[in-house]
Amino acid sequence: MNKDFSQTPRPTFKRALRRISVISVVISMTLVWLLLSTASIFTLKQYAQKNLELTAATMGRSLEAALVFGDSAAAEETLASLGKQGQISQAIVLNGQMQHFAAWRHEPLANKEQVSGLISKWLFPEPTVQPIWHQGKQIGELRLTALDELISHFLGISILVLTGSILLASFIALLLTHSLHRGIVAALQSITEVVHDIRENRHFSRRVPEERIEEFHLFAQDFNSLLGEMEDWQRQLQAKNAQLLRSSVHDPLTGLANRAAFRNALAELMQNEVDHQTSALLFLDGDNFKLINDNWGHAAGDKVLMEVASRLMTFAGKRHLAWRLGGDEFAVLLREVRSEAEVQALCQALTEQFLPPFNLHNGHSATLSLSVGYALAWEHATAESLQELADQNMYRMKNQRIQQTLK
Repeated sequence: MNKDFSQTPRPTFKRALRRISVISVVISMTLVWLLLSTASIFTLKQYAQKNLELTAATMGRSLEAALVFGDSAAAEETLASLGKQGQISQAIVLNGQMQHFAAWRHEPLANKEQVSGLISKWLFPEPTVQPIWHQGKQIGELRLTALDELISHFLGISILVLTGSILLASFIALLLTHSLHRGIVAALQSITEVVHDIRENRHFSRRVPEERIEEFHLFAQDFNSLLGEMEDWQRQLQAKNAQLLRSSVHDPLTGLANRAAFRNALAELMQNEVDHQTSALLFLDGDNFKLINDNWGHAAGDKVLMEVASRLMTFAGKRHLAWRLGGDEFAVLLREVRSEAEVQALCQALTEQFLPPFNLHNGHSATLSLSVGYALAWEHATAESLQELADQNMYRMKNQRIQQTLK
C-alpha cells in the first residue's frame, strides 16, 4: 500500500548520492583549503620575520660608522638607499641616549601598496628592533617597520594557486565519485526495473542481472531464486485455474462440455445473426440405458456413456458441438445447415452412429438406441423456445419408439 506523506517529489537515489558527494567534497576541500592556507601564512610569516631581522642586522652594521661619528645625514642616506628596496616602510635610528638620530619614511602608499601595508602590519605588528654595537658597546638602536611587497605578492599568488588547486581537486573528486556511483546506481536501476515490471505486468520470468558488487550480487541471486519460486507457483496456480475452469464447463466422466457450457453456447448463438440463421439444435436421450445399469451395473453404464460421448465427438468433429446435459441426455448443435431436409439427413447419420453394439468392461456387449429431436434455430427468437421444441420432438420420438416396441 502506497502512502504519500509529502506533496514534494522524492529525490532519486542518483540525485541523493550526487548531493551527498557534492556536500562531502565541498566541506572536506574547504577544510583542506583553510588548513593549508593557515599553515602557509604562518610559515610565510616566520620566513618574513627572519628576513626582516637579517635586513635589520645588515642595516645596523651599515649605520655603525655614522653613529660613531655623529653623522645623521650619512645615516639618513644609508636608510634611504636600503629603504628603496621596498622591504621597509619606516626606519628610525636612535643614538646611545635613545634620542632621535635619523629617520626615513616610505613615500605615501599607492592603492596596491595599501593592501601590502595592511598585510605587512598583520605580519609584523611590532617594529623590529636591532641594537647597533661598536666595540662591544651599544651605541644606538634601529627600529624597522616592514613593507614587504614581494612577500605580499607571493602570499596573494600562493592563495590563488591553492584555491585553484582545491577547485581542480574538487572537480576531479566529483568526477571520480560520479564514476564510482554510476555502478551502484545502474545496479539499483536494474533491480527496480525488474521489480516494477513484475509488479505491473506479473512477468515472473524476469531476472535481475549479475552485478560486480558483492552485496548486489548476493541480493540478485536471492531475488532471482525467489522469482523462480514465484514463477513455479504462478505456473501451478494457472494450471489449477485452467483445470477448475475446465471442470466448471466440462463433464468429468465423458469429457464433453456440460449444461453450463451448453447454456452459454445457446446465448451466444441467439446473439450471432449468422449462426442463428444456419444452426439447428438436437436433443438426444438413451432409450434403454436404465436396463444396462440394472443388468450390468453402473460401471457398465459409465462405460456406455463414455462410448456415447466418443461417438458424438466423432460425429461433431470441428463443425458441430456436443454436450452432456446429465444422465443419458445429450445435446448437439448442428452448424452451417440451411434447410430442414439437411438437418433430417444429419439426424439419420447420427442415429446410425449408435447402431453398432457397445462393448462393456466385463467382455459383454449391449445395444443402446437414442431418441433424437430437433428444432431449427432460425424459427425461434429465444433460446428457451428453441430448447422447448427440441425437447418436445425428442420425447415424441421416444414415445413413437416405445409404441413400436410394444407392438
